[in-house]
Amino acid sequence: MIPKIDSDIGISVYTTKYPGCGGKIKVRNDDFKVSEVLSQKTLDSVTQSEGFAIYKLKKSGIDTNHALETIFRKFGVHLKALGLKDSSAVTEQFVCSLGQNKSVPNYADGKISLEKIGFLKKPLSAKDMVGNKFVVTVTDPERDFADFAESDRIFNFYGYQRFGSRRPVTHLIGRALVQRRFDDAIALLLSFTSEYDSDENTKIRKIMSDPSNYSESLKVLPHKMDLERIALQEMIEHKDPQRAFQKLPLSIRRLFVDAYQSFIFNLTVCKAFEYGEELFLPQDGDVCYGKNANLGKYEMDPGQQLAIPLVGHSYFKKTRFDLHISKILQDEQINPKDFFFKEMQEISFRRRV
Repeated sequence: MIPKIDSDIGISVYTTKYPGCGGKIKVRNDDFKVSEVLSQKTLDSVTQSEGFAIYKLKKSGIDTNHALETIFRKFGVHLKALGLKDSSAVTEQFVCSLGQNKSVPNYADGKISLEKIGFLKKPLSAKDMVGNKFVVTVTDPERDFADFAESDRIFNFYGYQRFGSRRPVTHLIGRALVQRRFDDAIALLLSFTSEYDSDENTKIRKIMSDPSNYSESLKVLPHKMDLERIALQEMIEHKDPQRAFQKLPLSIRRLFVDAYQSFIFNLTVCKAFEYGEELFLPQDGDVCYGKNANLGKYEMDPGQQLAIPLVGHSYFKKTRFDLHISKILQDEQINPKDFFFKEMQEISFRRRV
């Protein structure tokens, strides 16, 4: 039986027979630890001389955007992160300055710490990161982990964090954006409700579902709903959903489209598995990750790992997965070119794997 929250984010198949361990995760922030892993090539390129400053940002109880906002307010310098990390976790990630020789001193408060590790000739990019390392603590499990012996049959789905653990909505907003339904994108941001969310949040979102209540909503909006506050203020002043969306932080705007790509990826994995595709071992003609996370054609190297395409405006069709992706795109009533936004080129996505 697939839980509704899984099917909501595109997961419709399980590949293991283990019934699950039960229990809870994220009872405390330090029950969920995640740390970014940079490529060895990038780490070897770090110097102690001039260039773009690179830091290790450690945080707990605060998300990446708010942590970087805190640093900007303190030092007046914008730092760039490779990815967004959850607030309900203990996380380590790498961030860098956007200008040469613009650095800030090491900093720490109750929620974040920032430590400079050196300089790079170029700002960090996604190519510099190999992945993330996780340590997850399960509280009060019902079954022994030792009973699980199918770790080689786990699909690398995009999980709840990408979509919203309590309110899986980011991909729905992304879909509305890709389909140029800006009114719906703002409505989803403000008023989409979920059975997993708190009663307090659900009550506020029901108020925001009626545009005539926007001014009233702004008065009672909790401090944590800062994205909603930005959108409400713009909608009250200008009644322009596209303008309201563009006022949101760039990393958040990109996250919505990225989440929709991730939703299509999850659907692709499930459809391919149900069709009978071999997904645990790469096949001739596949695109694969090598041992250094570099992409290339399958060369019968046991160190290569299968890479399934993510749809973008330059989506590469010549893989065995296009059969499934094309059907999904047809059902979603979109095509790859829709991921290029003439209106907002900064959130356009090319193909990725």
